[in-house]
Parts: sequence; C-alpha cells; structure tokens
Amino acid sequence: MASSIRVRATSNGDITEVQALIQHPMDTGLAKNPAGELIPAHYIQQLKFECNGKDVFVADWGTAVSKDPYVKFSFKGAKKGDDLKISWTDNKGASDTTTAKIA
Repeated sequence: MASSIRVRATSNGDITEVQALIQHPMDTGLAKNPAGELIPAHYIQQLKFECNGKDVFVADWGTAVSKDPYVKFSFKGAKKGDDLKISWTDNKGASDTTTAKIA
C-alpha cells in the first residue's frame, strides 16, 4: 500500500523547509451520513517529524484539524542528504510512517 504521507524537504543553508500532505479523513464524530447516523470520530492524534534521531516537530491533534491536513514548517540543524522520518498515529490505532531525503 502506498503511504498516506507526501513530503518535500529542502535545505537552504542552515534552514530546512518541510511541506507535508497527509491523506486522512479527520472525522470529528459530529457529522452525519446520508442516513442521518453519526460518523464516528476518526482523527490523527499525534504527528511527528524526526531528523537525525531528534524530534524537530511534534503535533498533538484533535478533531479541529481538517481532512487531508497540510503542514509546513522550518527548522535548523539538518543538511542535504539527511533522512527525515514522518509518522502519525490516529485515535483508532492506525498509523503510517515514511522517510524522505532532504534535498
């Protein structure tokens, strides 16, 4: 199965810029299906980015994040060719992990 995470990480000097798109329904538990029944909550609880064994971005999320979230941030301390590991875990126990090379 293909990863639910698409990521691009580019280094410019000592700053690395990361852009990630995660495919996930991010259901709040408040919406109803066409039959009028509540759709159970299904959302990412934790998103983590690691570079060289060190956490560079950790987010604890809830139901207020939209479907297919997009994340963009910058950090220092990486160089071209380093691995950036991205992982998430949701409230139903599902998870995904991918690794990208910093360009």
